[in-house]
Amino acid sequence: MTQVTALPVLLVEDDPSLRQALTETLSIEGIEYVAVGCGEDALSILREQRCFAVVSDIRLPKMSGLDLLQAIRTERPELPVILMTAFADTSTAVQALKGGARDFLMKPFQAEQLIEVIHRYAPLDESAASRPQGPIAQDPLSRQLLARIERVATTDATVLLLGESGSGKEVMAQYLHQSSARATRPFIALNCAAIPSSLLEPTLFGHEKGSFTGAIKSQPGKFELAQNGTIFLDEIGELPLDLQAKLLRVLQEREVERVGSHHTINLDVRVVAATNQDLMDRTKRGQFREDLYYRINVFALRVPPLRDRPRDIMPLAERFLMKYRANMGQPEARLSDRSRELMMHYAWPGNVRELENAIQRGLLMCDGRLIEPADLDLPIKSVSSQNLLEGHGEAPADSPVGGATAQLTTPQFQTPQVPAWQTPASAVAEDLLGSIDEATSSGLRQVEAQHDLRAIEREHILGVLRQVNGSRRRAVIMLGMSERTLRHKLKAWREAGYDIP
Repeated sequence: MTQVTALPVLLVEDDPSLRQALTETLSIEGIEYVAVGCGEDALSILREQRCFAVVSDIRLPKMSGLDLLQAIRTERPELPVILMTAFADTSTAVQALKGGARDFLMKPFQAEQLIEVIHRYAPLDESAASRPQGPIAQDPLSRQLLARIERVATTDATVLLLGESGSGKEVMAQYLHQSSARATRPFIALNCAAIPSSLLEPTLFGHEKGSFTGAIKSQPGKFELAQNGTIFLDEIGELPLDLQAKLLRVLQEREVERVGSHHTINLDVRVVAATNQDLMDRTKRGQFREDLYYRINVFALRVPPLRDRPRDIMPLAERFLMKYRANMGQPEARLSDRSRELMMHYAWPGNVRELENAIQRGLLMCDGRLIEPADLDLPIKSVSSQNLLEGHGEAPADSPVGGATAQLTTPQFQTPQVPAWQTPASAVAEDLLGSIDEATSSGLRQVEAQHDLRAIEREHILGVLRQVNGSRRRAVIMLGMSERTLRHKLKAWREAGYDIP
């Protein structure tokens, strides 16, 4: 048993018996806590000592959990707040999450759900709790990168961030700025590949009125806007050669002239550049100036792709889930165990950007409670990964499990044995994995012998439907797939002439 953090979690629950049960769970997990019965006491505690998170019921005697949330957001905006209730409807959950709650627990819930949420927000040590919220860094590679960023942030050295597209280079640049002495000054970002070349110069350096067609008034450039702060030049390898020469002069002289002006503006700006290209190779091919390359490559940092830092995958997914689910009308949506397994085995060629898109897509497609693999709609081609996508776990025919002699075994129906305050849907779903009758199992084994994976899937699903007397709701629980996926499959089989229970 290891202690999560030296700081406690603040638990706010007015029901004495439930409060005791929750605190016993925290004690077993080695999590320090302070427990109170009302919002007023919670605020008093927070004014006297530091906590790393607050877990509060919504229905409290005087000050409600939502009122407590707003008070904490005013006094301690960085403090994570998790709300729990047995009475909330969708609108209440949306209100809570839009109000700044980091998470939402519906009673009754499993002890494991509570612990999972607390671990999600617990700092690794007390010093981590005092740092500003930055990039996800659970993987050792990410922690090494952040340590190097924090070291170089104490200087004004120009930094070059290298890494694949979507790997989070801008997030790292923002963290560098926030960790520096310039944190209270502007952070100005510019994607050099997203602006037409004809507009790049006035965008970077500013322009005077009438200096070119369409210049109806004078405008400061990005460098001026970043004065005393940090400018982030993303995809710097896409700069045209003529503009590279002008940028080099700005970096060397630390001064800029607006287009159409001869007035020099002195600059005090920290420069962070980023690229997903091999700048040295582009230099050898005459596509990037060698002198500019050495000017920006003072301190190079490589941002590893997401596939190389697997411990960051689920924390990132949870952060995106918290970010989008309220605004997308899915306040209770969570990732299923199969989705988590799939995400951990997927290569993420689009890196963090692809992960973020997958979470948004899953929220759009899910049934409102669980995001299943099919809802994520990842481009999976391998048989084993496709099985996860479709919501079942059969192995390929050439594996020991999928050969002609394989036997399908399923557990018998069981009644969940959990304390009265823990009766979650996830526990019921796991224990409702029922058995298929002997005739169905025999038929499945005959189909397996033919190495026909699609037939195995069809007979398995239809067998489960017969077992539950055609109940789609019970079938999706037993099969571990979304209702939308089941409807799609049944429609296709019905049109193919199969008898659907």
